[in-house]
Amino acid sequence: MTPMLEQYLRFKGEHPGALLFYRMGDFYEMFFEDAVTAARELQLTLTSRNPDAEAPIPMCGVPHHAIEGYLAELLDKGFKVAVCDQIEDPKQAKGLVKRAVTRVLTPGTAVEEGNLRAKEHNFLAALYYDADERAGGLAWVDFSTGEWSGLFSRDAARLWQWMVKIGPRELLLPDGLEPPRDIPHEGVHISRFPVKPHFDFAGGRDKVLKAQSVADLDALDVGDKPQLVRAMGALLTYLTATQMRDLGHLRPFRPVNLGRHMLLDEVTERNLELFRRLDGRKGKGTLWHVLDRTVTAMGGRLLESTLRQPWLDLAPINATQEAVAWLVEDVDRREALGAALADVHDLERLTTRIFLNRAAPRDFTALRQSLRVLPALRERADAGEAAPGAARELFSGWDDLDDIRELLDRALVDAPPVLVTEGGLFRPGYHPELDELMELTEHGEARIQELFASEREACSLPKLKLGYNRVFGYYFELSRAGGYPPEHFERRQTLANCERYVTPALKELEEKLTAAGDKRKSLEYNLFTELRGRIAAVRDRIMETAARVARLDVWQGLATAAAAGDWTRPVLRQDISIAIKAGRHPVVEAVQGVGNYVPNDVTLGDAAKLLLITGPNMAGKSTVLRQTALIAILAQIGSFVPAARAEIGLVDRVFCRVGASDNLAQGQSTFMVEMMETARILRQAGRRSLIILDEIGRGTATFDGLALAWAVVEDLCGRDDGLGVRTLFATHYHELTALEGRLPGLRNANIAVKEWKGDIVFLRRLLPGPADRSYGVEVAKLAGVPRNVVKRAREILTELERSREPGKAASSGRELGQPALPGLLGGLAAPAETAPPHAESLLLDELSRLELDRMTPLEALTKLCDWKNRFGGPASQGD
Repeated sequence: MTPMLEQYLRFKGEHPGALLFYRMGDFYEMFFEDAVTAARELQLTLTSRNPDAEAPIPMCGVPHHAIEGYLAELLDKGFKVAVCDQIEDPKQAKGLVKRAVTRVLTPGTAVEEGNLRAKEHNFLAALYYDADERAGGLAWVDFSTGEWSGLFSRDAARLWQWMVKIGPRELLLPDGLEPPRDIPHEGVHISRFPVKPHFDFAGGRDKVLKAQSVADLDALDVGDKPQLVRAMGALLTYLTATQMRDLGHLRPFRPVNLGRHMLLDEVTERNLELFRRLDGRKGKGTLWHVLDRTVTAMGGRLLESTLRQPWLDLAPINATQEAVAWLVEDVDRREALGAALADVHDLERLTTRIFLNRAAPRDFTALRQSLRVLPALRERADAGEAAPGAARELFSGWDDLDDIRELLDRALVDAPPVLVTEGGLFRPGYHPELDELMELTEHGEARIQELFASEREACSLPKLKLGYNRVFGYYFELSRAGGYPPEHFERRQTLANCERYVTPALKELEEKLTAAGDKRKSLEYNLFTELRGRIAAVRDRIMETAARVARLDVWQGLATAAAAGDWTRPVLRQDISIAIKAGRHPVVEAVQGVGNYVPNDVTLGDAAKLLLITGPNMAGKSTVLRQTALIAILAQIGSFVPAARAEIGLVDRVFCRVGASDNLAQGQSTFMVEMMETARILRQAGRRSLIILDEIGRGTATFDGLALAWAVVEDLCGRDDGLGVRTLFATHYHELTALEGRLPGLRNANIAVKEWKGDIVFLRRLLPGPADRSYGVEVAKLAGVPRNVVKRAREILTELERSREPGKAASSGRELGQPALPGLLGGLAAPAETAPPHAESLLLDELSRLELDRMTPLEALTKLCDWKNRFGGPASQGD
């Protein structure tokens, strides 16, 4: 065990959960189990430090100049990495070079550009819940920008839902607290810590007050939220331990105000495919893909935050609408803005890296390039009194940061090197001493040549030569026939045909040149550190300008999307009505094309709070449901909407239960997932909510499903003393259409279908009234089901329709016209002649053991057939 390995293991012991990158010269090396892991994950060659030993030590390494790419790959896979650097010049070290762990990188604390997605936040979150107090807090921070926020709730489920919603890359939990089984957390790296000191209230309070420079917690609106303070304290404890520096770049903490924003839980985001498709993928097929026309990373993140939490206050909605309308109408201004914004880099993350001393020279040139754009951006966007109020307010406090741009222009060269230590960063004229050193290093060879030429001429030695090697450095060479050396020539080496000499002037000049290179690099490093400090000192100014640029980018992005999609400006109201004329689904329309999409009208109000929509599969019911919710969401972020006209009463929460899915890993069937989501909606929906329900009850037996769907409809129509909740309810249970006129505020609608020469044509048009048929067999034919199966299905359907009991509509599925199933099954199988003894008790026993939520309709019919054969004899019928 060498001293170097002892030092390595000491640092490894201080950071047991991290891979240790240990600097040795031009490489970062890893040893023991870290080397095995790194070689496997990074596809590196695994060698050994002592290959001939009885127990060789595994080893692998990466070049120091390429470390960031390898770190990014490890962080993306969820690893933590401790970077151990040399903090002493090896040339001046006596014995083992001094080293120290200078940073610990984790998935949730990355700030380097290669570790981040430009338009996405990179959140580190901490969740704490006190079961005794029945209260908890969730706090999250984007360390790359300094933005942080949190949520207090007495409902543990809500905290976990918000955790999924914000999607942190890393989650801190106290020991013993586990995510609920139904909460997806794939891709989230979970770290657990003891309650003390990480989640301790007193320690957390002190850390929060210090980090935010406030006297009490009430200044942050968390004075009455101790559980949230614990989560905030856990974040600060973790960040201090991993970053090893003060956290002065954190912005003011802003807790989520649920009363100011529309709430979209993670289930609704998923079902509406706001950011990801139902298959979990991003890109085409999502609202984000259609909506996001922002140019800058800052604008993209601001738009994402707004889309996740639309406003519930008319003031910011109307202000954004005015700005968007202004840019929709002024095409030249909008396009000029987009072109200028394209040259603006990520000011928020650039400034954070500079503040944290994690910036490379090219981060400064990216900042300089961005600042050069600001005056032109203001000139192209500032229309004075002709601009809307929001734009005038934005430009009234606009800061071009001219002094910072001028400093960077004067200081840095156009294309600086990748590393600070390489030198060549600064322009001539920035610093007098540096100018002198630059003259020596950049023109040193010319000075040597000048000295050589003067010596040759002064000493009349036309055959004198100038040479260089690593042993002697520069020297003069004179052949034996070339003449006699003057007295000031000092012989250094004698060869067969010549002699090599140096002179005092040559030695002095060479020493100056050698020292100048090292002095220049050292001086440039110090000047770079000083420049970094000057930029870091004005971080607040840069961040304020970045926020204004982001808002401007969001406006032009929404205007560009509106112009491209021919969207219109909606009217927002304080009532609870919704009136959409010729509404379209923005994502479906983008895929199909404007000419292929059939728009539809949707009206919800006092006369129709619940719209019961029937029609066959593939006709477009789900599209109409989703587009209504999407139009409401778009309207409340200040966007235009895909409709000819839209009037939206403010929605405080959107619930969306669509599609069929199961969670087999958690032992939850399709029906169980459906019922859990429905239960959440019924518990949490209020008068201002908008509910989207698609095919409730289809995951279980027919009668059970119908009964559940019916009960849900009754509950939603009867809320708030019969005022009801705005709901779009799509169903295949045609029996429910008989409820129109019986339940207040329920109206029937259907997706029109046309029969033509034995086939059906989907007209995609939403019309008043119920559908007359489900057309399931016809849809199966269109889907390519074999002809013999379709033919047999029609025969069975005819038999089922004959067995209906027409003309009845009351409180049971059978009386509403359900098929007389026992009678039908009697035609399919002959009944037993007599019932077995104790038939009633046997039947009741089997009935009590049935798991209805796990049975399909076909299995239920089969079971009824079996009972008919076994218990359907005269004795049973006589009872």
